[in-house]
Amino acid sequence: MNWHEKIEKNVMLMAVLILITVSLGGLVEIVPLYNIEATIEKVDGVRPYSPLELRGRDIYIREGCYTCHSQMIRPFKDEVERYGHYSLAAESMYDHPFQWGSKRTGPDLARVGGKYSNDWHVAHLESPRQVVPESVMPPYAFLTKKNLDSSDVAARMETLQTLGVPYTAEQIANAEADLKAQTDPEEDTEGLLARYPKAEVANFDGNAGKVSEMDALVAYLQILGQMVDFTDLEAEDLRQY
Repeated sequence: MNWHEKIEKNVMLMAVLILITVSLGGLVEIVPLYNIEATIEKVDGVRPYSPLELRGRDIYIREGCYTCHSQMIRPFKDEVERYGHYSLAAESMYDHPFQWGSKRTGPDLARVGGKYSNDWHVAHLESPRQVVPESVMPPYAFLTKKNLDSSDVAARMETLQTLGVPYTAEQIANAEADLKAQTDPEEDTEGLLARYPKAEVANFDGNAGKVSEMDALVAYLQILGQMVDFTDLEAEDLRQY
């Protein structure tokens, strides 16, 4: 083992060998990426968030929801049985930043869309322990009382556009109108739904006449996991178990 002893006693030699090892390891990880067309698989249905969903996501981040809830279901049997189909990279392709999270004080939210009613979400956010007695989540009742600021939603979309989110000029021009239309079932929503398929149109917080931050947050939660049709994918995955 004289060679090993020589390396340990020679700082410069060890530094050079470490540099070579790290460089080789980096090349092994990076070079294969240049030989594939894309690192994100193509999945039908994934679209940019509607203006209301986007503002809801901003509120979700602002309130630190990601510190207790993840949005990434790992490809393990127990994860899939509890939460649904494992998360696909394409589902987060328009998230800046992504909300995968690293801790689960509460359940994973990647498939929470459509699992509960709007009324359930509002009641849970306003007074968590009235709905889930063992919950340690803080209440967010103030969101219902706080009007949603939509004055800069178009600017937010333009910023995301520079990062690669494919918002069109039409979507940006109609941002504020689409945001308000999504909270009013009486509105003409044909254009909204053409621009944002599967967007839920509802008076989310139950309070007609104004758009609250609660409206936006619930709209965001209700679209999570709803864009992609997993029926065929789930059938294929079940055959693997």
